Amino acid sequence: MTTRIVWLRRDFRLDDNPALLRAAESAERLVVLYIHAPEEDAPWPAGAASCWWLHHSLLALSQQLEAEGNRLVIRSGPSLNALRECIETTGAASVYWNRLYTPMARDRDRRIKTALRDQGIEARSFNAALLAEPWAVETRSGGPYRVFTPFWKSIRDGLRAAAPCPRPMLPPCPAMESEPLDALGLLPDRDWADGFAAHWTPGSGGAQQRLSDFLDTALQDYDSGRNRPDLDATSGLSPHLHFGEIGPRQIVAAVDAASSDDGRTRSAQQADKFLSEIAWREFAHHVLFHFPETLEQSMNPRFRHFEWAGRDSDLQAWQHGQTGIPIVDAGMRQLWHTGWMHNRVRMIVGSLLTKNLRQHWRKGAQWFWDTLVDADLANNTLGWQWIAGCGADAAPYFRIFNPVSQGEKFDPHGAYVRRWVPEIEGLPDAHLHAPWTAPAPVLRQAKLRLGRDYPAPIVDLKASRQDALDAYAKVKG
Repeated sequence: MTTRIVWLRRDFRLDDNPALLRAAESAERLVVLYIHAPEEDAPWPAGAASCWWLHHSLLALSQQLEAEGNRLVIRSGPSLNALRECIETTGAASVYWNRLYTPMARDRDRRIKTALRDQGIEARSFNAALLAEPWAVETRSGGPYRVFTPFWKSIRDGLRAAAPCPRPMLPPCPAMESEPLDALGLLPDRDWADGFAAHWTPGSGGAQQRLSDFLDTALQDYDSGRNRPDLDATSGLSPHLHFGEIGPRQIVAAVDAASSDDGRTRSAQQADKFLSEIAWREFAHHVLFHFPETLEQSMNPRFRHFEWAGRDSDLQAWQHGQTGIPIVDAGMRQLWHTGWMHNRVRMIVGSLLTKNLRQHWRKGAQWFWDTLVDADLANNTLGWQWIAGCGADAAPYFRIFNPVSQGEKFDPHGAYVRRWVPEIEGLPDAHLHAPWTAPAPVLRQAKLRLGRDYPAPIVDLKASRQDALDAYAKVKG
């Protein structure tokens, strides 16, 4: 009786899952296996918010598998030991999995593939997470891309080269032990995680519902709405993509279908803009694959000796949404409460941290890693180096976001700030994004005492901008 093992890692879906499909179509018994081995991702094991999502994603997958006549088998690592134990227990002759692309995962998977093949076990890996393999996209000179726009142009025409895989019929799982999900200890011992469930539905069902809602309500105005944190105008698919509850091929197919539906008014330009954001995720994985040192070092070597001069007290104020700068505090509080932050606001808070406060980009990356439910190593690294001006396709060093003008432009009526910073909700729009400019009578009318009810700014935006420019000028070359 042919038994195969499909080893799931961050591909928690039944549809468009190449490893699952290939294993199921030729097996009489199928082991769907998850191995919990956070130490194998060191020094970047999943943060607390990601662990919350992982718990609920595994729970949703387990329920799906049971409905299909199979079940999820959970084991703890090391991964090679767990795989060998399952092989010995079931007599499986094959192990299939979908590829991961972080340096740690690639090294582990290479060792495991070699070890299994050496003992006569078929070991095969597949692409489920990306539209284009990082090694398959090259510049004309044969090297990797460092700038997004030419990368996007190079993969744009091939987005639809591979259609999503169908859902397979699943053979039963052989009798074997499984660890209980709760034994993994994934749920964080922090009260802030209690609010996550009100904002998210982990699992492939939640991913499909979120995609459907986005296509119905936001795609047609995506290019203008995506920068507005006061509007529900983004897809919110990033955590679902990270955990593989939905794949990029599925998203491309769904966007194409929605854009060509004669019963709706869709703009090809809007769809193209949204797909370019999916391609930005591809670019992040491309860069990390070819430049793994960027996990710890600035990609631009001139910045490896940059004069970071941040104070611990400023970092703590930023982390807890107490900088006295409303759009920044709103973003940091949204992050703490929901495990997510609007992308425009991520750029604003990142600019303040790395440029006005002169904190090392790694400190921001580490905080996001622990508090974002969509914390993705490639995206997180690329994003922080981009905003700090030291990475691939980075914003110029002199591009320092003014959080006041950004707030006024992208939260024009103050709905976003008032939601997350209720201490200042009584201020009129004219002073909402800069309370320190409000005259005393306006502050009294709003029942706001700066420095008591809400902090005064921890940094002078104009002076710190010039200090940052002076520091950056020393390394710009």
